[in-house]
Amino acid sequence: MTKTALLIIDMINDFNFDAGEALADHTKKIIDPILQLKKKFNEKGLPVIYINDHYNLWQADFEKIMEFCCNKKSEDIINEISPEKDKDYFLIKPKHSAFYGTALNTLLQQLDVDTLILTGIAGNICVLFTANDAYMREYNLMIPADCIASNNDEDNEYALTMMKNVLSAETKPANELDL
Repeated sequence: MTKTALLIIDMINDFNFDAGEALADHTKKIIDPILQLKKKFNEKGLPVIYINDHYNLWQADFEKIMEFCCNKKSEDIINEISPEKDKDYFLIKPKHSAFYGTALNTLLQQLDVDTLILTGIAGNICVLFTANDAYMREYNLMIPADCIASNNDEDNEYALTMMKNVLSAETKPANELDL
């Protein structure tokens, strides 16, 4: 019997970097499918794990990180997809992969998870690196094509192709996933 966890990667973001505005625009398109997945997970009592860059706020307090990241580009995104206190898990990460330097693998083992649905940004960096590390740890992977965003469509498509062909990830849209 499989137990699945939903990972929401780097959606609390300030978008203050080169191509940040483009990424913010692409990110807005993936919010609804991610929230639909989150709703299904909540209904089934399955774990939802936010994992986010820390912005040098090492206390792992998502409210502080949201406040720090909130600006004109990010405010709507953060307000729509923020974690729910006492319901969602929240971890911070120091680098691109959600596994590097974090307690994620230990948490997943404690929860008896063997399948991951990866969502978030940037698809061609943090989601791809997380998928690679998950694959090496022998997790089953689902990465819905409509739930990741990158700075541009070409990079996003390339990342999806790599995750499907190299990491054996299922990449169909979120509403077609078998949960």
